[in-house]
Amino acid sequence: MILLNIIIFIASCLVLVRAGTWVIQALSRIALYLRWSEFVVAFILMAFVSSLPELFIGISSALHGAPQISLGNIIGANVINLTLAVGLSVIFLGGLPVERKIVRRDSLYTAFVALLPLILILDGRLSRIDGIILLLFFTVYLSWLFVQKDRFSRTFNSKTVGFNRFLKDIFVFLISVGLLLVSAELVINSAISFAEVLQVPPIFIGILIIGAGTALPETYFAVRAALKHKPEMILGNLMGAVIITSLFVLGIVALISPIEITNFSPYFIARIFLFLAAIFFFVFIHTGEKISRKEAVFLLFIYIVFVAVEILVQ
Repeated sequence: MILLNIIIFIASCLVLVRAGTWVIQALSRIALYLRWSEFVVAFILMAFVSSLPELFIGISSALHGAPQISLGNIIGANVINLTLAVGLSVIFLGGLPVERKIVRRDSLYTAFVALLPLILILDGRLSRIDGIILLLFFTVYLSWLFVQKDRFSRTFNSKTVGFNRFLKDIFVFLISVGLLLVSAELVINSAISFAEVLQVPPIFIGILIIGAGTALPETYFAVRAALKHKPEMILGNLMGAVIITSLFVLGIVALISPIEITNFSPYFIARIFLFLAAIFFFVFIHTGEKISRKEAVFLLFIYIVFVAVEILVQ
């Protein structure tokens, strides 16, 4: 039975990641056809869509009465977004320029938002009231975004897309979302079984395994954007992913099934490294005019140590 669960889990993760990639590729071309701005593509489109695996994992885990898996998933994914994804994209880009004040201001909000769920859960519970607070923060931030007109000035128009291709991409998008739903359900069922068989907290499976899998779309897009020399799209995508998962996804999960934490020890290591990742990401954004390769290597080092410590402590 455990072997079957392993096969189902691996296959479901692969489908989850691949479907997320198909969604990103399809919506990239849809954005080209509709002439959306680079910021809309990076933050609102790519960040939201690449967060769909976390959203479906969250809803599925909440409906199964195991919302702790979603919390672990988002903590793990955010550590990856702020360390591994940023680090790899900076190395491929040769340094990530951070020139605009508005991006620096966003980085402060991103660092705060990444830590907000951990603050709200200090009383041992992420309640429905906490979920509403997270969703209110998300709504306020979105409202503020749309009054920043300079964010919509640069159009994402590197090439043209025909109407037939546009229709095909809509079809691919719908199919891929369906695959995301099915694979997320299978991942959660397998993760719950793993936690029971291995006698480890579900949070551990969420942080280390599911978190790594669901963060792959964001990492993929960040590296692709780096190779195409689109630094604003890298930051827009990664900061957007952190904000959307921490506020919108966890807010939805808490509304469906409040998250009860009776033992904080499984969260201890992840909380420390998420704090470190958020702080150093914010510091590197504000030192100089770019995130350098040395700073990128340091972020990668944080992620490697995080994984090693999580494995050794369990």
